[in-house]
Amino acid sequence: MVQTGERLASTTAERYLLVYMIAVLVIVTTLVIVFFIVFQKRKNKLLLDKIQQQQAFEEEITKAQTEIQEQTLKNIGWELHDNVGQLLAFASMQLSILKMQVSDDVKDKFKDTSEALKESLKEVRSLSKSLNNEVVLNIGFEKSINNELDRLKKMKFASATLEVKGEKVEFNNRKDEIIIFRIIQEFLSNSVKYSEAKHLKIKLQYEPDYLKIIASDDGKGFNIDNVEKGSGLLNMESRAALINAKLHLVSKPKEGVQLTLEYPFKAN
Repeated sequence: MVQTGERLASTTAERYLLVYMIAVLVIVTTLVIVFFIVFQKRKNKLLLDKIQQQQAFEEEITKAQTEIQEQTLKNIGWELHDNVGQLLAFASMQLSILKMQVSDDVKDKFKDTSEALKESLKEVRSLSKSLNNEVVLNIGFEKSINNELDRLKKMKFASATLEVKGEKVEFNNRKDEIIIFRIIQEFLSNSVKYSEAKHLKIKLQYEPDYLKIIASDDGKGFNIDNVEKGSGLLNMESRAALINAKLHLVSKPKEGVQLTLEYPFKAN
């Protein structure tokens, strides 16, 4: 009986010891898991903070670059208007004076040169306005696009048209007008330089929550999968990201280029 009691006590003690060890193991395991979860959360938070800081830094850099570009364009616009414009105006005036002093049979020879100078002066003044953001804001978004298309049509295109659909919605931030106008201007500039297109078209489609812009040309196009991103495309993408706009470029060889930009009104 004594031995039986001792064995029973020993078994009970072993059971308590086993339960104690299991409890300790569970507690330690739980602490390790909790520590790991807390560590992961803290690590993820630090990574998220770092990403957000990097994004904020890049956004500030982009804003600064955009402001510098706008100021540079404005200065170029002033130089064109004040210096080059004045020189062309002076040359035109001198040519008119000279024209009055020659015989009638020679006057006709001045006609083409005089017309070329007048057109050059108009072009310089028009270009200087499109480069100055204050002038663009004063004229208005749609009118500025129309002026740009008219200027390009005179240069080399058979047609350059603007189509507007929907009820116009005013921009909450006037600076966004400039950024969108510069994106369109960059597209048109690339069309002039590379596309060999004959026709340009820009469509503005106003929706209650967003503005959809489709700019297209009928030029030679390119394989968008193989082309390297140049400064023009990178500028358009960085400007679009700055105003939370979605930018999509589509092109195929011999099928022209189409740019789609969706600008959300409420997100800005």
